[in-house]
Amino acid sequence: MENRPKLYAITAFVAGILLTLGYKDFYPDLEWRFWRRRRVNRTIASAGLNDDGHIDLEDHEKNTVTRMEVPEGIEACIGNTPLFKIKSLSKETGCDILAKAEFLNGGGGSPKDRVALSIINLAEEQGLLQPHSGDTIYEGTVGSTGISLATVCRARGYLAYICMPSDQAIEKSSLLLKLGAAVERVPPAPIVDPMHFVNRARTLAAEHTADPNRPGRGYFADQFENEANWQAHYDSTGPEIFRQCGGEVDAFVAGAGTGGTIAGVARYLKSRLPDVKIVLADPQGSGLYNRIKYGVMFAATEKEGTRRRSQVDTIVEGIGINRVTANFEAGRVLIDDAFKADDEQALAMARWLVEKDGIFVGSSSAVNCIAAVKTAQTLGPGHRIVTILCDSGTRHISKFWAKAGSIGGKTNSKLEDIIDSSFMLDCHDTPGQIF
Repeated sequence: MENRPKLYAITAFVAGILLTLGYKDFYPDLEWRFWRRRRVNRTIASAGLNDDGHIDLEDHEKNTVTRMEVPEGIEACIGNTPLFKIKSLSKETGCDILAKAEFLNGGGGSPKDRVALSIINLAEEQGLLQPHSGDTIYEGTVGSTGISLATVCRARGYLAYICMPSDQAIEKSSLLLKLGAAVERVPPAPIVDPMHFVNRARTLAAEHTADPNRPGRGYFADQFENEANWQAHYDSTGPEIFRQCGGEVDAFVAGAGTGGTIAGVARYLKSRLPDVKIVLADPQGSGLYNRIKYGVMFAATEKEGTRRRSQVDTIVEGIGINRVTANFEAGRVLIDDAFKADDEQALAMARWLVEKDGIFVGSSSAVNCIAAVKTAQTLGPGHRIVTILCDSGTRHISKFWAKAGSIGGKTNSKLEDIIDSSFMLDCHDTPGQIF
């Protein structure tokens, strides 16, 4: 009996050793099982499962899911384009320079998508067009309106016939052909010439309608004079800008070809913000700058012996004109100021936007940004300026960007080198005659 305590002590000692060795060998597995169980429990909780692994139904009066409406066709993807800050220009000027990314429209990738859809909708309402009847829409355009019309026509059951000047970037007419449009490139000519691209489209539409052997009718879209143009921007672009800016806009800057964008947006914004400044961006060779500043249509390139092109003497496409259109007149009295940009400034600004912001846009967008910067410098720091980025630089590779060249690794451009000469340009391009 007296040896029993010693036996207990020896047994306890041996058991302790075995327990220690066993815990050491099996602890990693126990730890892994413990953490695995915690992860499983968390997964069950986040998935709404109960302890049995079944799903607990949510109270949908408290946790609702909003169903997104699915757009009906590509034309339903037109509008509601993003508005974003151009960081480099905002930093340089001390103003918020915001860009309406119209090149992201879902149809033809420009603000002309809105116009094309508006023109077609109005014509259908008036009984002038009937889908899938052989009706063909004719238009004279430098490119973007034609691309938008070709896209929307196919989506709505029509054919498109586009007349355009032969000196426009070749990728525009190539894209039109890929979109199923008929394309006729005509030599640049004055508006009084029957072969001017707009007059040619009007004539072809009338001939189509008068021909009993051709299916459907010919409809001339007439983007320059058709007030469905500015109405599209009054109904959509203007309200979008107002909403996206929370009602805080100090200036809106845009160029004018037909004049529909600046007129429609101006009419809407001025109705909501009477003090907002509307500013025209005009390329060299266009007379609209002097129409706003001096009340006459004149450009220095109109002087005898200096004119090289029949329409507007500039590398810039899509904006600039030497006649007044119904769409421009719809908003002309609302335009407060104008700035002009020459070709070298447009090229330099396009390069700047790629170099500093990774934004690759076309020539008219570059002119808009020149005028936006000049507007910011005029108003002073702390203001909010909105402008339009019309289309991608991919439509301008063979002409505008061929002259702009590649950016390479350049990172040291200075904004003042691009802008400063515009003061001299504004001073010297003064009126001398009325057209």
